Amino acid sequence: MLRLKSLALCLLLILPAPALADPPAGFAERVERLRESLGVPGATIAIVENGRVTMTQGFGIRQIGRTQRVDADTIFATGSTGKAFTVAALALLVDQGRIRWDDKVIDHMPDFRMWDPWVTREMTIRDLLVHRSGLGLGAGDLLFVPRSDLSRAETVRRLRHIRPATSFRSGYAYDNVLYMVAGQLIEEVTGQTWEAFVRRNIFRPLGMTNSTVDDAGRLASRNYARPHARLNGPIRGTGDQEMLGPETDIAANAAPAGGLAISANDMVHWLNAQLARGALPDGGRLFSEAQAREMWQPVVIQPIGEVPENLRATQPMFDTYALGWDVRDYRGARIIWHGGAVFGSLAAVVLIPERHVGFYIAVNSEEGEMVRGFMYELIDHYLGLPRDSWPEKLHDFVTQRRQAAVASLQAPQAQPADIGPSLPLARYAGDYSDPWYGTINIREENGALTVAFPHTPGLTATLEHWQYETFRTRFNDRNMEPAYVTFQLDAEGKVDRITMRAISPLADFSFDYHDLLFTPVAAAGAAPSP
Repeated sequence: MLRLKSLALCLLLILPAPALADPPAGFAERVERLRESLGVPGATIAIVENGRVTMTQGFGIRQIGRTQRVDADTIFATGSTGKAFTVAALALLVDQGRIRWDDKVIDHMPDFRMWDPWVTREMTIRDLLVHRSGLGLGAGDLLFVPRSDLSRAETVRRLRHIRPATSFRSGYAYDNVLYMVAGQLIEEVTGQTWEAFVRRNIFRPLGMTNSTVDDAGRLASRNYARPHARLNGPIRGTGDQEMLGPETDIAANAAPAGGLAISANDMVHWLNAQLARGALPDGGRLFSEAQAREMWQPVVIQPIGEVPENLRATQPMFDTYALGWDVRDYRGARIIWHGGAVFGSLAAVVLIPERHVGFYIAVNSEEGEMVRGFMYELIDHYLGLPRDSWPEKLHDFVTQRRQAAVASLQAPQAQPADIGPSLPLARYAGDYSDPWYGTINIREENGALTVAFPHTPGLTATLEHWQYETFRTRFNDRNMEPAYVTFQLDAEGKVDRITMRAISPLADFSFDYHDLLFTPVAAAGAAPSP
């Protein structure tokens, strides 16, 4: 009898506990209070439990200075959470027998090239999706940040000029450009653009009637949460909240990496389809259970960084990347999730499969502590753990980091030497080209240097002397992170090359200025790179 009781107790400890019913008591009121205290214009949250929708709600306003409220049909830009949709689109093609996860990319895209010919031959579709290509963190993001006139096919073509940072499959470094390749692969296999394929084969069967796949649809929506950010302080994230202009919308070439806009009422269909392993309420399937297993199967180990003691409970024991999803543990539970960030909008999609729970949080600003904080708060709730003040703790952490970054930029040792420039400004002027980014045009006008970026429509900057041969950018688009621009001279006093790096220590990795190496077009003896 004692043995039977012990066995029963062990089974109770092993079997997953049923999910708690409904969101935490007073949760909506808490979200609204924090939204107001952080100055977040608008937010949206969707929660499903055991196939049942238990919350779809909007908070705040769609645009500062206006009165239109966010509701459950308001679409928010969801950033990289959309990578899972691109993977699901590929899963449909696997189910149809048109591709396999371990097919060589070049077999479906003959013009595909990476820097290393061996990597070109070995790169598989799976490799495109798990950030182990050898490219550096965010490599190539300036091909679409903050916008671009390049087609997706042309963006893919330029990959061959991006030098790797590590050897192939040796480690993890998050990228977006290879998801652009995945989107282009869908078009080359099916003859349909990624946008048309996702709309027809994912949105339509799921009943996601409000969500959009491109700028045209998003901007045409009457119920779109416009993006906002704080740009007029010493660094991004400080200063006053302001709405961003339409020029900050997601570049079309990057849409497969994060170009969707989705409402809470639409997202519940995606959450339920994921938790049901592709099964649909009408008895059909979006994708097979075999593909559901593939998409959640960890492939690459992610490094785990240290966090402050008061955030230690959020630090996982393991953190991995699967196909378009992060898979990690949190206090003993498996969490399938992905964050998303584009200018002025943040989101998170979270699944707790063993508790049959999924949820979506998005804001139309850059206060990530609200998204990540409520993510942990909801996970705690559905795991039956006491509530902690995660949003407030994360807000304190973010504030301290920004204060430290501002202090480092204002420290005496960070101030420039009163030396240089060594040449008259006109001698720095010219056209300079980077193999993957293309050509920039530096001109001397009215006693100042200016630079134009032709593939980023409308983007220009004034170059203000800093020290020696280094200048600082003053971009006409405040969404761009300020950068140092350094001219290197040859023995004859002519410009030999130009390098760049972000000024702020907290600059987003998508501002991969450090990967650029511009050389004079005339010296190259060829026409400017396109």
